[in-house]
Amino acid sequence: MINFKIVIKMLGVVFLAMGVFMVLPLLVTVFTSTGEITSFLFSSAICIAIGLPFIVVKPRINKIGKREGYLIVALSWLVMSLAATLPYLFEGVISSFSSAFFESTSGLTTTGASVFTDIESLPHGILFWRSFTQWIGGMGIIVLTVAVIPLLGVGGMNIFSAESPGPTKDKVHPKIKETAKRLWLIYAGLTLLLFFILHFFSGLTWFDSINHAFTTMSTGGFSTKNNSIAFWDTPRVQYPIIFFMFLAGTNFTILYFILKRKWKRITGNEEFKTYAFGIGVIAILVTISVLVSLDENFEKSFRLALFQVVSLVTTTGFVTADYVNWSNGLLMAFFMLLFTGACAGSTSGGIKVIRHLVFFKNSLLEFKRLLHPRAMLRVKVNKELIPGRVAAHVMVFLLVYLMVFCIGSILVMRLNGDVEKPFLTAIGSVATCLGNVGPGLGSVGPVNNFAHIPEASKILLSFLMIVGRLELFSVLILFAPSFWREN
Repeated sequence: MINFKIVIKMLGVVFLAMGVFMVLPLLVTVFTSTGEITSFLFSSAICIAIGLPFIVVKPRINKIGKREGYLIVALSWLVMSLAATLPYLFEGVISSFSSAFFESTSGLTTTGASVFTDIESLPHGILFWRSFTQWIGGMGIIVLTVAVIPLLGVGGMNIFSAESPGPTKDKVHPKIKETAKRLWLIYAGLTLLLFFILHFFSGLTWFDSINHAFTTMSTGGFSTKNNSIAFWDTPRVQYPIIFFMFLAGTNFTILYFILKRKWKRITGNEEFKTYAFGIGVIAILVTISVLVSLDENFEKSFRLALFQVVSLVTTTGFVTADYVNWSNGLLMAFFMLLFTGACAGSTSGGIKVIRHLVFFKNSLLEFKRLLHPRAMLRVKVNKELIPGRVAAHVMVFLLVYLMVFCIGSILVMRLNGDVEKPFLTAIGSVATCLGNVGPGLGSVGPVNNFAHIPEASKILLSFLMIVGRLELFSVLILFAPSFWREN
């Protein structure tokens, strides 16, 4: 039987956390004298008022099982998205709930799709809140909460395993609490480092620097400028962002091993090598295509190509050009990149490189099995055997992902009605929301937004963002009748 009291208690922690988080944009509003202070005051007070009664609930057993873990994770992301709508609605920058829910969900899932048509006119507090929600969602508020859950007398391993993306087993530290602390220290440290680089080396204002540090390390993609990173058409700004997007798409255990100088753990990691090599090869091919199709010098062509490739692969969603108009071949290539994702254990969304690696290795072995049916051929990654159950899980995940994409595209195309380029817009919006990327195709391309999308489509796309952020099964399992049955 599901322990609903422990679920309610954990949701109370989430509400309280969101209320506390809203203090930061409140301070930004006070400091910059833009926007209404009451918007964040009321929002914070409402979250804390809801969270306090929840957190005092005393469950009979302070234990989180697998069912409770999945339920807490799914409901937490829903609760966070609902709570994050409050500042937008109170400030009056968004009039409809569906649009506010879309914006908040896009932030917390680090998708980066937006309904705002004039970002630069927004108050500084709202701009900071958009970026900060992406930073919160970057590695998951659940991992952050794991570090304080022991104070409540509750174990957090099942929460962490339900939220963490991808089939990866590397641990930085045997204790989940210590793992969460170390990962967040790396995350916060890199964010701070990027802030200093952007502010003191690249010449951005402190406000632009902190916002883009938040949204780069979270692979989120929200910007303070209408033209995104294209606003700063200079290598001094774009190359640091490219580098830190790449780092953010790397498994954070790899970053930990780099700090500890455990080079063998890095050079022996097939996923990381595939990730880095793949980006390099694709960037070179796109550079050649850009040189042929655009009148740009080599450095500019290389920078344009590398930036778009890294941004799409890591699901960050920053843009420096309207790449959908480069050529039809590149349009198809960029569409395929919406389905890649970076490394498991990173802040990126998408399918993840490790799943593609297991899929291709297993597919190649299948040809050998046809020729040698009696041979014992097993998939290996990092010189270790991949259990048959994991390989099967990857195959099922890819199939379910494709099914969700197809069904979602059909529904969105039906709901969009008179939207320009309905087919391209539908498949582009579903692919980018499910993969937590940001820019799509059609009328939601890199220089457009989602403001014109019908309200019903925004709700559906918001749900797809959460499903994609939580790796499909963590949400879809709640719709299985067996999940709710007693053992």
